[in-house]
Amino acid sequence: MSKDAADIWSDDITQLLRVSDGFILSNVDPSSTPGYEHGKKRGKKDLALRAKQLDEYQDRLFARSRVDATQSSVLLVLQAMDTAGKGGIIRHVVGSVDPQGVKITAFKKPTEEELKHDFLWRIEKALPATGQIGVFDRSHYEDVLVVKVRELAEPDEIERRYDAINDFEERLREEGTRVLKVMLHISYEEQRARLMKRLDRPDKHWKFNPSDVDERSLWPHYMSAFQTVFDRTSTDRSPWYVVPGDNKWYARLAVQTLLLHEFAAIDPQWPVADYDIEGERARLMAT
Repeated sequence: MSKDAADIWSDDITQLLRVSDGFILSNVDPSSTPGYEHGKKRGKKDLALRAKQLDEYQDRLFARSRVDATQSSVLLVLQAMDTAGKGGIIRHVVGSVDPQGVKITAFKKPTEEELKHDFLWRIEKALPATGQIGVFDRSHYEDVLVVKVRELAEPDEIERRYDAINDFEERLREEGTRVLKVMLHISYEEQRARLMKRLDRPDKHWKFNPSDVDERSLWPHYMSAFQTVFDRTSTDRSPWYVVPGDNKWYARLAVQTLLLHEFAAIDPQWPVADYDIEGERARLMAT
């Protein structure tokens, strides 16, 4: 982690939030703020201050990719229950960088065409190009979460998909894409409050879907499905991070820091000019 990103934390959140051996989702307090001791007001300030650092990293990665096709990309995978704040992460964290370097894909229910192919077919088509930040608002993990909870595929097929996902993400890593997988973990009570807010405000009615209430009845099943996802697909090279999400300001700051950590590992550098700078300066002055 870069020094600037680490200064605000009392401990390394890449370790605090990482899903490692023995991880149990039910032990995570969704209202907690691991590693951060300064509160909401300071948290919002720190988010804004570090937005410039993330923006510069993205500029450098994008610029480098123009001259070096082997440069990396970063794929941010966001999974969560409804209302957990995925949109806020996209707006307040990813939204701080130049949009030409970002590719955002929101995966909905598969179309008839998509269902004719393997579940990873539509995912492959949405991967970020070299030099980009890709964001998956939901992802290939829907095919082992919703599909498992709703029993939309046979158990053997779901088991196959865990291994397919691991192979897929390992290939992405080998090809230069760093995959950052984040679950935003909110509490059952907080989701109720957020859904109620959508019903209370006319400007939020469009965001409410009656099916969200139906999904709440399956909450324990979804938590169990997430636990299985972590057990089967949090690997040494592509780990999961579980970010407590009841405090939106904390979740945004944590995800921003995890992104900064990924960029620091890439450490993209500005391209070196392949022309005579002083000679071009003289030519320009002569015009």
